[in-house]
Amino acid sequence: MEEFKIKTRVIGIDISNERTTYALVDIRGNILAEEFLVTSDYPNVNDFVEVLSEKIIMMVEANGGYESVRSIGVSAPSASSVSGAIENAANLPWKGVVPLAVMLRERIGLAVGLSNDAHISALGEYTFGCAHGMNNFIVISLGVGTGSCFFSESHEHRGHDGYAGEFGHTCLVPEGRLCGCGHRGCLEAYVGAKGIVTTAEELMRESDSPSLMRDLEKLSPRTIAGCCDQGDEMAIEVYRRTGYMLGLGLANYASIVNPEAIILTGGISHAGKWLLDPAYESFEEHVFGNMRGKVKLLTSKLDDRERDVLGASALAWSVPEYSLFK
Repeated sequence: MEEFKIKTRVIGIDISNERTTYALVDIRGNILAEEFLVTSDYPNVNDFVEVLSEKIIMMVEANGGYESVRSIGVSAPSASSVSGAIENAANLPWKGVVPLAVMLRERIGLAVGLSNDAHISALGEYTFGCAHGMNNFIVISLGVGTGSCFFSESHEHRGHDGYAGEFGHTCLVPEGRLCGCGHRGCLEAYVGAKGIVTTAEELMRESDSPSLMRDLEKLSPRTIAGCCDQGDEMAIEVYRRTGYMLGLGLANYASIVNPEAIILTGGISHAGKWLLDPAYESFEEHVFGNMRGKVKLLTSKLDDRERDVLGASALAWSVPEYSLFK
């Protein structure tokens, strides 16, 4: 009888608007090799897929070859695990529907699973992070976009088309700010990176009060948080307003799904107490009364890119095996 050989490695890919990280990961979650390319350098998606495929092939060949690689998992904004496509991403250079899973499978010759970046973050937290051992929880991704995923009784809720959890595109302010999705009043327009900068610009126009923000070469969530650390009252107010809106949105979310915990991930979560304190205060004010004081608000302890690459690798293990190199 011919011995059946178990493949012990997968490839995890994390696509963001800034960079695309890809890694070779073993069955224990150890990252054996990791590289990246700049996403925005490839406005044509065909060029992007061609270069990414070539680089993955080179990395695999330099680290033991295809014989040990089972499959590929991909995390991307606006991706559907049902269609295997990125569909109308607001913050990526490629517009329309991009059948990324098929494109990568055809070029690399391995099975490919694709899922929304917020869902992958949740899978990473569930498998390797602070959601490990939890059955009911929400993971919120705070960055350029604002995504989410919730696990119910240890199972990820994807929805009919794979888009469940579009937290950032829930309407909080009727006829409010224009969002990148084309609608007005979305939560993302207030707590996403551009939204925080907009709040800072509005405050500086509303008042002549001095602020370190006026002297910044570039306004960003990170530089505004830095001003907070120096005691800048206007910068602190920016995050107070942001936290209030975030807490209100989280309260609505939690009142529907009743989670044990809400885990915040992404660069904006690194603002720490300036964001978390007003967010928690607003959350407790607005959440359904029977849940008050019972839902933990946590920040991820994993490095953002490492978690999402590992989450993508966890997705890869769930994809039915396929290879042109058996």
